Amino acid sequence: MNFQKIVFLVFMVWATIGFAQIQGSYKPEREKIHDLIHTKLKVDFNFKDKTMNGEAWITAKPHFYSTNKITLDAKSMLIQAVSMNNQKLPYTYDDYDLIIDLPKTYRRDEAFTIYIKYIARPEKVKDKGSQAITDAKGLYFINSDGIDKNKPTQIWTQGETEANSAWFPTIDAPNQKTSQEIYITVPKQYKTLSNGTLISQTINGENRTDYWKFNQKHAPYLSFMAVGEFEIIQDSYKNIPVNYYVEKKYAPYAKEIFGATPEMIGFFSDQLGIEYPWEKYSQIVVRDYVSGAMENTTAVVHGEQAYQKPGQLIDKNVQENTIAHEVFHHWFGNLVTSESWSNLTLNESFANYSEYLWQAHKHGKVAAEMHYFEQVEAYKNGQNESKSLVRYEYDDQEDMFDLVSYNKGGAILHMLRTYLGDEAFFLGLKTYLTKYKYQTAEVDQLRLVFEELTGKDLNWFFNQWYFGENHPNIEISYDYNTLQKTVTVNIIQLQGATFKFPFAIDIFEGKNKTRHHVFVEGNDASFTFSYNRQPDLIQVNADNILVCNINENKVLSDYIFQLKHADNYAHRREALLQIVQKQDDKDAFNAVVAALEDPSYKIRKLALAQIDLINKFSKKDAIRKIMQMANNDSKTIVQAEALNTLGKLTDPELKPIFAKALESKSYAVLGKALVSMYYIDKPSAIKKSKELPDEVRKILATPLTRIFIEENDESELPFIAKTVVTGMFLTNDDATKKLYQKAFKQISESNNTEAIQNVVDDMIVKGKEFKGFNFDKVVINLMRNMVNDQKKADKPNRERNIEIIKTAMAKLL
Repeated sequence: MNFQKIVFLVFMVWATIGFAQIQGSYKPEREKIHDLIHTKLKVDFNFKDKTMNGEAWITAKPHFYSTNKITLDAKSMLIQAVSMNNQKLPYTYDDYDLIIDLPKTYRRDEAFTIYIKYIARPEKVKDKGSQAITDAKGLYFINSDGIDKNKPTQIWTQGETEANSAWFPTIDAPNQKTSQEIYITVPKQYKTLSNGTLISQTINGENRTDYWKFNQKHAPYLSFMAVGEFEIIQDSYKNIPVNYYVEKKYAPYAKEIFGATPEMIGFFSDQLGIEYPWEKYSQIVVRDYVSGAMENTTAVVHGEQAYQKPGQLIDKNVQENTIAHEVFHHWFGNLVTSESWSNLTLNESFANYSEYLWQAHKHGKVAAEMHYFEQVEAYKNGQNESKSLVRYEYDDQEDMFDLVSYNKGGAILHMLRTYLGDEAFFLGLKTYLTKYKYQTAEVDQLRLVFEELTGKDLNWFFNQWYFGENHPNIEISYDYNTLQKTVTVNIIQLQGATFKFPFAIDIFEGKNKTRHHVFVEGNDASFTFSYNRQPDLIQVNADNILVCNINENKVLSDYIFQLKHADNYAHRREALLQIVQKQDDKDAFNAVVAALEDPSYKIRKLALAQIDLINKFSKKDAIRKIMQMANNDSKTIVQAEALNTLGKLTDPELKPIFAKALESKSYAVLGKALVSMYYIDKPSAIKKSKELPDEVRKILATPLTRIFIEENDESELPFIAKTVVTGMFLTNDDATKKLYQKAFKQISESNNTEAIQNVVDDMIVKGKEFKGFNFDKVVINLMRNMVNDQKKADKPNRERNIEIIKTAMAKLL
């Protein structure tokens, strides 16, 4: 599963969910009283009342001890019949556990099949969601009554962690494995998707029954079905079908969005030494999805954020890492599954690390470094110091889906790879996957595989990184002996528990760099190195692999040298952020200008955002360089930032550059060009803004909001209102937040009833969607503020507007 990352990170700040270790009760692996063998389902749907008619044939056997009862998970169902071989079986049911009396005592070598007829009622399910999954009712009816003409009718499921038992009885635990088959009956205009292969389709009047069969075994939470009107775009990897299910208007772009999938499957197969182990790979995009994406075996589901137009894809395919993440899960999570949620790292940390592997393979070293840095920084900024990667004590299994299981876990795998070496690391993964395929595992089994392969003891590594908390907090100092031409690097750990770790140190003598590898074992360690001339820079954690905080004293000249010569993106970025604070210094300004040519597009973009062009007439060379970047940088999002920087100059002579950019295929470039043009030629910018197609205006909501709010254009408030909540709360950019806060205040005080209606409608949707983050309370408070603003403004539509706000509030209270 992949997080809705932006949502997750932003809500983390304001909702005080934090990520402090939650001390719950001990959560062992689910006791295996029975083993699932096979699951057969027949289902059809009652669209009006959002229920599903189901028949299930569950084949199981005792795990070890003989038994005359079986307990199945079945949430909020109406149980209509339970039988075996046409003989009714006694049972008890409490809306969660279906306890069935078997006709005899079965031994561990005796399988049996139980038939259950039931109605699934997902709207009755009481389970809550999590930070990664905003709901947990298992089966979702989207616009099932067809009232919303702007939204298709769909049905889809979401099983992780234990929600599939809301639509079929099962043993809903990750340590179970089952094969499956499912007959899905739907109105014949709809297409279906499920795990495995579509065996047959049978027309019966206005309906059609699709028969899907999955012969291999996987965990119950990976079972999936979807129903809706989709176009199927066909692709392949070798002889394996790779298909993309999308709404019709996105069919022309499906291969631009998902087209790297076959290459990803091939790359990961080669990297792991194990061919893709399943019979197909399908991906589907659904409406109102409750997470980012989910790795259902052979039937991956994505949320609407996957949908992108060419004008967005030219800037960046925002779904690329998620696509890789879900592909890799088909080895780690699906082929071998964590036996308990406590060991979730065996699923999610590997999937997280696959994003780094793909970036390095497809886009190169710098792209991988940028991704790694951002993943680790998100973890470190998330107040996660008190949480271990493997946790057997937690309040709810949903709590495991956090930045420790994902980001920190992925970084820990990278540290392990670095320590063991590539050959041992990837051979170890191949051995682990081969040994436990179609089974479950826990973290110690991974450790034992690596130990047996390499002959190394790895208890110290796993104890501190998997079972321990926090990360090193390091203070660095240097002692020079100019007579002996040596420098001693002192490394003091300031955190509680002592970490052991390999550490890379680069010593620069002019352009010559020497890398030293040391191993730190204590709280206070020192390492002495010889040099030929006084070092210009000593760069610790030079490869930026160690997850840590580093404190050291550097002066401006150190940072200027570091920006120019440091090997890793993270260190050049660190240097740039220090240098931009001192641009009154000529050398510092020149260093920022030089950074405009950095191999990392994110450093180029950051330098553009931070460069100080006050006294622009003395900085003509820098401006000329920025003009060239606006036209020719290899990354369109850097071109866009260059336009933004030039726009701050409000120089009419730059109008031709902005005019050219207004014809760009890139939406990022177009958005920045509109705002820049606005400040030198308002009529042209406003005319262009209003002529854009609605679908483009929606994508360019932020730059258009900036123009319309500056212009005080009340006619555009209904348009702005549709994105104002997203802009205030679901972005990491402070300037954007302030813009939308200003827009919200303008709407809140306005007489514009349509805008008021649009903003509260969006509040209701997001208040319900993110209720697990207490966001419903946040928007209720905003609505109360709106009522007060309306009373103070005392405009003609005041009473009507207040009634609209109060009606919306009642839907959340």
